[in-house]
This record gives sequence, structure tokens and C-alpha cells, in this order.
Amino acid sequence: MNRKWVLGLASAASVMVALDATVVTTALSRIRLDLGASIEQLEWTVNAYSLSFAVLLMTGSVLGDRFGRRKVFTTGLALFTAASVACALAPGVGWLIAARAVQGTGAALVMPLAMALLSAVYPPQERPRALGLFAGLTGLAVVAGPVVGGAVTQGLAWQWIFWLNLPIGLTVIPLVLRRVPESRGIAGRVDAGGLVLVTGAALGLVWGLVRSSAAGWGSAEVVGTLIAGTACAAAFVSWQRVADRPMVPPRLFRLPGFAAGNAAGLFLYASLYGSLFFAAQYFQTGRGDRPLASGLHLLAWTASVTIVAPLAGRLTIRIGARPLASLGLALQATGMGWLALVATPSLPYWELIAPMLIAGAGVSMAMPATQTAVLNAVTPEQLGKASGVFNTGRQLGGVFGVAVLALAFSRTGDYSGRAAFTDGFTAAMTVSGALSLAGAVTALGIPGRGAVTPSSTPSAPVFTTNR
Repeated sequence: MNRKWVLGLASAASVMVALDATVVTTALSRIRLDLGASIEQLEWTVNAYSLSFAVLLMTGSVLGDRFGRRKVFTTGLALFTAASVACALAPGVGWLIAARAVQGTGAALVMPLAMALLSAVYPPQERPRALGLFAGLTGLAVVAGPVVGGAVTQGLAWQWIFWLNLPIGLTVIPLVLRRVPESRGIAGRVDAGGLVLVTGAALGLVWGLVRSSAAGWGSAEVVGTLIAGTACAAAFVSWQRVADRPMVPPRLFRLPGFAAGNAAGLFLYASLYGSLFFAAQYFQTGRGDRPLASGLHLLAWTASVTIVAPLAGRLTIRIGARPLASLGLALQATGMGWLALVATPSLPYWELIAPMLIAGAGVSMAMPATQTAVLNAVTPEQLGKASGVFNTGRQLGGVFGVAVLALAFSRTGDYSGRAAFTDGFTAAMTVSGALSLAGAVTALGIPGRGAVTPSSTPSAPVFTTNR
């Protein structure tokens, strides 16, 4: 068995999944024009992927342990590839949203099992290097996503951002079946009750937020879905206390580092996903840039993850997670607030570079710090569950961030012209800054460097960069 094959194939699959999380951002303006999509439908184009990804992430890991990681991994790849074709062939925005939800389901089977397959073939002493390379390639895909999306949309058509997945999937799947050994973990049971309730909670709350502008806060649809979502959330918490194999063991939230780290991460990714959703559109709809230029302009913000995040990860080991998490989120709040103050349809690009650099550096500091706080709070036996909870919260945070910022946008702006869009954009960036500031305050609850944690041995932070 050649471990390099496993590393290469797992990384290729991860890159494909991570790319689709951000590649669509610079295509949203063209999708809106070609399919006649409203802002509500654009939200669901992004959120359908993230929502199904989030709620099925931990289930994918359990299914792999029970039925075979390679088998479930290839099933996820096949599902993701087929859904990508469906996205490319979408005759309308409703079809596109449904296909994006299926894509997210496939991604939920691929991402956790890619790491599990790597961990199964690499011995402990070689595992950190393999996982580091895996995370680095995934991070590069995230950074490249808006640029690739812009280039493909401008040079060909937005449908080709999805067609690109077909040759990758058709190449990787047979190679995985030939080159990757099957492995299994400790067979567990899927928390079906928890899965249904958390899905209902997320769907109800997000649906109510998304529909509030069009239907009105007092409408039966919005009130009903918000009440149903809240009831499902309360029932989920109660169920987790009595379930034999809970999706989220309640005892973990009694650990300060776990609770504060997850809460800060939720605010971090809500601000990040929401602001990325509007930033690419601002460059095109608000400033009149072409898709490729939009993607390149975003590099001042997104590319910092490849430089700052590894340095912040090493610094976290020395000084602890709390300073970097709170400072990073404060910097992100500063960058978002600055953008809200200066954005206009005619503002020169160079005046946007400084706030984007500040926000990007802040995100890149807070990402490894928040995840390290969560993982260092638990025992080695709880690492898998803790990582799953954090990554699920990250995706759900992104879903709520897009919904909340879109709500702020709709209050003051629309797509009728550059000035109207920019008015909404500044309101959305203001809310993004507020979410980041709330995260910075929350991060102060992370225990300091000298605090005793359940982890038997402190370890270097293992963080993922797929936004």
C-alpha cells in the first residue's frame, strides 16, 4: 500500500468539496441575472449546501465507522459529483438550490472520512505532517475559490464551476476503490432523533429569517417556522440529555474552553460566511467589476489564511488560545466596520485593501485559536466528538450569518442600482462587525494558558481551513 496515494486522493476530494464552498461567491451576480433569482434565492443557493453539510457531518463519520470508511467516502464522492452535474444543468433556481443541498450531503460524507482514511494509514509519528499537508491544500482551495469562480464565470459560464467537478470525480472514485484500503472505526449508532431535531431547528430558524423580508415578520409563515425551529432546538437539547448515543454530549458544554471556543467560533464563521456572500457581489453589482477582477480583489482578504493561520497556530501553543481568539475577532470587527464606513460605488480599490487585510488577518488568527480551545478542553477520547461539534457549529454559523446579513441588506438596499446595493452592503458589513465583536467578547471566556484542561498532553492545534 502506498500512503501517498491515500494522501493524494483524500486531498483531491477535499479540495473539490472545499472549492465548492467558495467558488460560487463570484458567480452569484451572474446566477441572479441568468436565472432571475432574488436575494432570498441566492441565500438558499449558498445555505442549502452549508445546511445539509452541517447537519449530516457527524452522521457521515458514524456511517463510515459502521459500514466502511472507503465505501461511504466513495458514495459521498459519487453523490457530490452527480449533484454537481445537476447544478450545471439547472433550468431554474429552484433546481439549483435542490442540487446544492444534495451536494452538501455528499460533502458531509467526504470531508470527515477523508481525514479518517488518512489517520488510518499513517502512524502517529507521521500523521501530523500528512494532516498538515491535507489542511494546507484544502485551505488553498478555499482561497482560490473566488478567483476560480470569477475566471470560469467570465471566461466560460457560471455552469462550468460545477462541470469542473465531473472529471475530478470520475478520476478519483475508481482510484480510491483500487488504491485506498478499507477501514472501520468503533461502530456506533446514528442519533436519529438528534439528527431530525437539529435539522428541524436549523431549517425552521433559517427559513423564518430568510422569508421575513418578503413575507413580513408578522406573517403566519415566518412566525410559525420560527416557533417550530425554536421548539425543535429546545427538544434537541432535552433529547441530548437522555439519548444513549447523543450527537452532542451535554457534559462537554460544562467545560469552559469547549463552550466558549464553540460560541466564539459560531460568531466567527457567521460573520465570515455572511460577509463573503456580499463582498463578491459588492465588487460586481456595487462597483461594476467583472467576475475575475472580483475574485482577485478578494485575495487581499482571503489569502492571509495561508500566511497568518500557520503562524497563529504555533503562537497559540505558546501563549494560549484566548488572546489570539479575542484579538483576531476584534480585528475582524475592525475590518468589517471600516468597510461599512468607506464603501461607495466609486471608491478606489486601493482604499479597500487595508480593511480587508485587517479582517483577513483577524480571521486567520481566530480560526486556529477557537478550534484549539475546543480540542484542548477535552480528553483524547473525546477529540473526535469535539471536532465534529465544532465543525458542525462552523457550518451552521455560516448559514445563520448569511441569513442575518441578508436581512440587514434587505432593510436598506436592493439590486436596483449600484448606490442601492452599496447602501445594503454597508448595513450588512455593520452587522458582520457586530457579530465579530460579540465573538471577541465571548472568546474572553476561554481559559488562560496556565489553566488545567482534561487533555492528557497538550498538542499542536489541528485546524481546518475550509470555510
